[in-house]
Parts: sequence; C-alpha cells; structure tokens
Amino acid sequence: MLPASGLGTRHSEIMNPAEDVRLWQLADSAFPTGSFAHSSGLEAAWQSGEVPDLGALRQFVFDALEQSGRTVLPLLNVAHRDRARLRELDAIADLFLTNPVANRASRAQGRAFSSTCARVWPSPAVSAVDAAVREGPGHAGPVMGAMLAALDVPAESARLLCLYGAARGVLAAAVRLGIAGSYDAQRLQHDMISAMQAVAERSRSLDEHDLAQTAPLLDLLQAGHDRLYSRLFQS
Repeated sequence: MLPASGLGTRHSEIMNPAEDVRLWQLADSAFPTGSFAHSSGLEAAWQSGEVPDLGALRQFVFDALEQSGRTVLPLLNVAHRDRARLRELDAIADLFLTNPVANRASRAQGRAFSSTCARVWPSPAVSAVDAAVREGPGHAGPVMGAMLAALDVPAESARLLCLYGAARGVLAAAVRLGIAGSYDAQRLQHDMISAMQAVAERSRSLDEHDLAQTAPLLDLLQAGHDRLYSRLFQS
C-alpha cells in the first residue's frame, strides 16, 4: 500500500492533496505505460527454474529493486535536477544498457510514460520534455526524472514511485505466470516497502557516474528472453 503522503516524502517535500492524488494516478496500474507487457526478466528466470516458489520470488523482487537503484535511479536523479540534460542522459542510458532485451524494455516504457503524461497533463514544461524524448531513445530512467520534475513531483517521491513500479511489475507478472496468487503478490508488495525506502535513501545522491550492474544473473537471464520457446511478455 502507498503511504498517504507522497509515497513517504520528507516533511519538507510533502505535497498538497491535489498533488498526492496525481501521484496515486501515476502509481496506478491502470496508468498506460505498457508495464503490463514486461516481466523484467522474471519469465525467463522462471522458465530456467531460478524462481520455483515464493521464497525465490521474494529474492528476485529484492534483486530487481537493488538493480533499479543502480541502473535507473542515478539517471532519474540527474534528469530530475536538470531537465536540460535529458538528451545527454538518455544517450548514456542507451550505452549503459547493453542487454538488448532490457534496453528495448526501457525505451518502450520510457516513451510510453512520456507520451501518456503529455496527454494527461498538457503544459509547456511537460510538452518540452516529451518533445526531447521523441528525439532520442527515450529510456525510462532519465525520462521519468525529467517528466516528474516537470510535473512538480519531488525527487524523493519520484524515486519511490520508480521502485514501486518496478516491484509491482514483477509481481503482476508473477501472478499471470502462476508463480504467486494475487494475495501472495500483494503481501510481497507490502513487505517490500522497507526495501524500497532503503534503496531510495541509498540512491538519493547517485548520478550518472554511479551506474552499476548489481544483479548479473538477473541481467543474463533477461537477455535470453527472446530465445524462450513460448512467452507471455516482451521482456
């Protein structure tokens, strides 16, 4: 469950009620960013026998959060502080994501997030970010940072929103793959709140120089997604 005030923002960053509702809308699974089409490597890991039960799923979600903290949040942080660097940061993300499946998923979700925000909350600042996104690869990390800054979402909330979406995406995929039931997935989502907060706190000062691969096995399994005999997800 989401804390009622800005996904756990500090008192100095607490938003007004209307901004809270906008954050809830961004976190809603109905917000059309295409995340339902991706499993972040879970499908490949499951078919490889690496995620046979709920205990392994819990570890997978934890690893995915840690991975996001070093592959997505550093670029989100910088783009949130300086939207003018979006194109530069987008190019860095494209170079860093050497896994073609992860690269493709990042671009698809980043572009979808930008175009949806531009349609839902049209404004000069949002339109400027969306225009820049359409000129480059459109990777999720820098796009979310720049777009959420344009929407006046505080950096702390932006980091937690990104991590919440990462965990929710994996767990939603787990339900559709039959690894977990709906209640089990919701319980795991709740159990991951402290992990999300810890990752967000550790990542708050990271920038593009801190990009790192923390879960090489997860990355390797995801890279084999396109070779699966049958698959439900795009990544």
